[in-house]
Amino acid sequence: MRKLAKSLFVGASLLATMVSAQTPLPYKNSQLPIDIRVNDLVSRMTLKEKVSLMMYNAPQIDRLEIPAYNWWNECLHGIARSEEKTTVFPQPIGLAATFNPKELQKSAEMISDEGRAVYNLSVKKGNTAKRYTGLTFWTPNINIFRDPRWGRGHETYGEDPLLTAEMGIAMTKGLQGNDPNYLKLSACAKHFAVHSGPEPLRHEFNATTNEHDLYDTYLPAFYRLIKEANVSGIMCAYNSFKGQPCCGSNLFLRKILLHDWKFNGYITSDCWAISDFIYGHKTHKDSISASSDAVLHGTDLECGNVYRSLTEAVEAGMITEDQIDISLKKLLKIQFRLGMFDPQDKVPYSKIGAEVLESKPHQQQALKMARQSMVLLKNEKQLLPLSSKIKKIALLGPNANNGTTQLGNYNGIPSKNATLLDALRAEKGIEVVYDSISDFITLQPGIDLQHYAEKYKDVDLIIYAGGISALLEGEEGDTGNVEGFYRGDRTTINLPAVQTQVMQMLQKSGKPMIFICMSGSAIAFNWESQHIPAIIQAWYGGQAAGTALADILFGRYNPSGKLPITFYRSDSDLPAIEDYSMKNRTYRYFNGDVLYPFGYGLSFTKFKFKKLNVPQEVQIGDTINISTEVVNTGKSAGEEVIQLYLSHKDIAPEAPNSQLVGFQKVMLQPGERKIVHFKLSPRNLAYVDETGGVNTMPGKIKVYIGNVCPNAPERFTSGVLSTTMELKGKPLYFMY
Repeated sequence: MRKLAKSLFVGASLLATMVSAQTPLPYKNSQLPIDIRVNDLVSRMTLKEKVSLMMYNAPQIDRLEIPAYNWWNECLHGIARSEEKTTVFPQPIGLAATFNPKELQKSAEMISDEGRAVYNLSVKKGNTAKRYTGLTFWTPNINIFRDPRWGRGHETYGEDPLLTAEMGIAMTKGLQGNDPNYLKLSACAKHFAVHSGPEPLRHEFNATTNEHDLYDTYLPAFYRLIKEANVSGIMCAYNSFKGQPCCGSNLFLRKILLHDWKFNGYITSDCWAISDFIYGHKTHKDSISASSDAVLHGTDLECGNVYRSLTEAVEAGMITEDQIDISLKKLLKIQFRLGMFDPQDKVPYSKIGAEVLESKPHQQQALKMARQSMVLLKNEKQLLPLSSKIKKIALLGPNANNGTTQLGNYNGIPSKNATLLDALRAEKGIEVVYDSISDFITLQPGIDLQHYAEKYKDVDLIIYAGGISALLEGEEGDTGNVEGFYRGDRTTINLPAVQTQVMQMLQKSGKPMIFICMSGSAIAFNWESQHIPAIIQAWYGGQAAGTALADILFGRYNPSGKLPITFYRSDSDLPAIEDYSMKNRTYRYFNGDVLYPFGYGLSFTKFKFKKLNVPQEVQIGDTINISTEVVNTGKSAGEEVIQLYLSHKDIAPEAPNSQLVGFQKVMLQPGERKIVHFKLSPRNLAYVDETGGVNTMPGKIKVYIGNVCPNAPERFTSGVLSTTMELKGKPLYFMY
């Protein structure tokens, strides 16, 4: 009997071992709900292991078969900083100028294909610990570009909350995909929330603004990306807001994000922002207090190394291990949703290979977006498109053959990067004479401008490609400090004086001239706007910038871009960059004259708006329909951006002069007319009062429709239609 019992025991043990070997641990079982799997995995970890996974460069944990992973990845306008060659689209400010969320989402889907391809390659190579090989991308930047001197403004979608939200939603949806079980990539909206310079002070700066501006300007895009695009990550900003670092803010993280908005993704610090608690803002005495406070406020992941002190913080009783678990589970949930713990044959994106990198459709889309981003600001006597009589062109200026400029910042490196010089030299029957003449701020040695115009007396046309570069305006620490620029920011909005001097001298040749401005922000080129017959704002147009410009110059593409920011005339028009009040900022609140207004952009054809249909009376709480007829009255096909604005000024003095509430981009053949419809929800009809409350109140609202913001100077708004609509009934209130 003893032998039999022993035999049965051994058999049972062997069977249990076999069953155990065949049944995966709960966290490895892809059939179980993610929350159960995450809870199981966390329960198996030591405190030290947990803490190690809350930093961006999370190490491998062999005993749990967790591979090393780097959370830091960028894709503002294409997969950035990868060892692989990738497609580079226009800088986000240029993408915003397309006013085309549908095409941006298509572009983002292509970017996410390339992101998956890079990750899949890194898995095969076993180098997932390396930065810029992962699936968690710290994109998009949806801060409001409130001041043109802010160096990072070109990473954003401009100065308007609605345009920013629509483009940010499109980008997020394109990146994250539509699979019900898996994220394609994880998008992360940044920098939460009141953040737009000054760059040199960002590690210690304390931003303040009133409740109206906070809820009217700075928060709406973040709210909409969370509620409408399910963005899976939020990055908190470097600066403080009202005395608390943004990554340790009761208001921003605990109240707004976690309590009011019920955000269920992960929150990451900006890089080394937790160190700023100690050394910049000086709100915390050491790394133990800084790390524990950041986690307790909701910052789950640190880009930096202060979180190494979390183990000591637990031992000191400043935070509990259960509170550590809350953040860690959010991080692991993102990784599970990305399929990192599942068999690759279950993850639909695991088979995306290197063939998508720079594929032909991606290159074509980069060209399409570059074309649509370009804004024609002036075209006197229809100089453009160029006549077939143009045979010899002088191409001059610091951005005529500058591949670095057009790639912007946070960029990838493409195999082919077509500059304007490349594109013009590829034109049949065109002779090109090229000279940069200067860099951005100084003449080349030995150049005598007094006689320079004589060099080009035999050309048919002069094209001057100037502006600035992301090497001058950008992130603090990434740019040079020269006249007009300081540690990322600009100290003046004026075009560098040497460029105007060159164009003034070239004008003496009597040749027709075109000024192409590459920049990521608004530049005051007052002399040029008066004296140069044709001007194109080209932004940083990505790998196809030169080809797109040539297509416009020779009429193969009819420009359709619109300004997503106001071009001011003078530095004196701007409040101090440290002032976060929206008073006299952006088209919504600026009351002066401008060089070029928000929403402005010319075409080679003409459009006319007719028959603005708006209900005269509206019951508060109802959804309303607005329509207009737009006609192409010119001789060529073209795209127009129909823009719908409201003004609540008669109800609330604190409201914007006007507010964009809808836009559509339509293609019209010569003579074609279309009825364009807009549907406005009760929330679209609301405004933000002086306390930050979002209300719809009885009273009269002005309605404007056209192809530019209606509060621009009259010389720009002759085609804008307007009427008045009266809201009746009981007031209606919204949380956000």
